[in-house]
Amino acid sequence: MVKLYENERIDYLVSNQNKSIIQSSEVFSYSLDAVLLANFVYLPIKRGSLLDLGTGNGIIPLLLAERTKANITGLEIQPRLADMARRSVQLNDLMGQINIIEGDLKEHHPHLQQSHFDVVTCNPPYFKVNGNSEFNDNEYFTIARHEVKCTLEDVIKAMKRYVKPGGKVAIVHRPERLVDLISLFRTYQIEPKRLRFVYPKRDKEANTLLIEGVRDGNAGLNVLSPLYIYEEDNTYTKEAKAIIYGR
Repeated sequence: MVKLYENERIDYLVSNQNKSIIQSSEVFSYSLDAVLLANFVYLPIKRGSLLDLGTGNGIIPLLLAERTKANITGLEIQPRLADMARRSVQLNDLMGQINIIEGDLKEHHPHLQQSHFDVVTCNPPYFKVNGNSEFNDNEYFTIARHEVKCTLEDVIKAMKRYVKPGGKVAIVHRPERLVDLISLFRTYQIEPKRLRFVYPKRDKEANTLLIEGVRDGNAGLNVLSPLYIYEEDNTYTKEAKAIIYGR
C-alpha cells in the first residue's frame, strides 16, 4: 500500500479509471494543459525513451504510459512533488516503465544521457517574472505558474540537450509566447513542425497552443485545425471529450 501524507488524496485519471494519481490541495494539481500535451505529442508505440521536464506530480508520464510501451523518465526539481510522482508510479505498478528523478533542468543531470531521448515534453511555467509580477502565497503555485526556477529558454536549452538528433520535443504554452517559442526553437536547432491552437469556444480567442519540433529537422511547419474545448452550452465538444475521457 502506498503511503499518503497529510492533505494528500488519490484521484482517478479521468481518461482511465483503472489508474490513479496522488494529489494535494497544498500543491499545484494537474490541469487540462497536461492532458492536451500528452495527447498531442508524437510517441513511439513499442520502444524508445521519453523524458518529461518539470514533471510535477507525474501526470504527463502517467498519461503517456497509456499510449506507449517506451521507457519514460520524469525530471522534477521540487522534492515533495518528485516524491508524490514516485508514489503515483508505485500506485499504478509502473515502476518498470516510469522513472522519476529529482533535479534541476538547468543543469546536466548525471543520470540523464545527453542526445539520448526520442521525445522530450514539458508543461512549463507560463509567466515571465518582472518587477510587476504578483506571486501566490503558495510557493508550489508560484513555481508552477511563474518562471522563478527556470525560464522558457532554460526549458528549450534542456530539451536540445537531451533529445537525440531527429527526435521530437513538444510544449504546451500560451499563444502570446509563440514568437518566443519559435525563435528559441531555432536558436537551439529545433525546427518547428506541428502547431495547434486551442480555443475555449468557437467565438473566443485562443488561450493555449501546442507545438512540436524536431532537433536538426528540415523547415516546414504544419498548422493543424483548431481545437475547441466547449460548446455554446458549456459542455465539452466531441473532440475535447475524446481527448479528456479517452477514445
